[in-house]
Amino acid sequence: MTNNDILRRLRYTFALKDAYVKEVFSAADSTVTRDQIIAWMTKEGEEGYTPMADQELATFLNGFINVKRGKREGEQPIPEKHLNNNAIFMKLRIALNLKAEDILDIMQLAEFNMSKHELSAFFRKPDNKHYRECKDQILRNFILGLQRKFRPE
Repeated sequence: MTNNDILRRLRYTFALKDAYVKEVFSAADSTVTRDQIIAWMTKEGEEGYTPMADQELATFLNGFINVKRGKREGEQPIPEKHLNNNAIFMKLRIALNLKAEDILDIMQLAEFNMSKHELSAFFRKPDNKHYRECKDQILRNFILGLQRKFRPE
């Protein structure tokens, strides 16, 4: 999945308007223009498409956490220059304040079964022996489950 796909799906799932997306970025102490948002939302191959960098998606997700959960005290986290699916999954989990059981229920909505042990492996540090890389299929099903939960129509 590309960063643009992830942003596009989250925007649809939570019915985020351009103004709200700008607000999310500003919550992470960043400024974006409406034109940038439109370029990110444009489908790949269409005129005006701009690929979204990892750092831009990380900034959006950090802002999403701040909007949904409130800013934490002290210095704000610096957006990562390189994101992987595990980091994206973790940031969405934090933003939506989801426990393992909640995530498993969301995965069920996408008709994707996994155990609590499989799930916890995605949230471990990479040097842990039980760490497991989150593949696109897992993240795609999680976002599909979110969509079915928050936009059931």
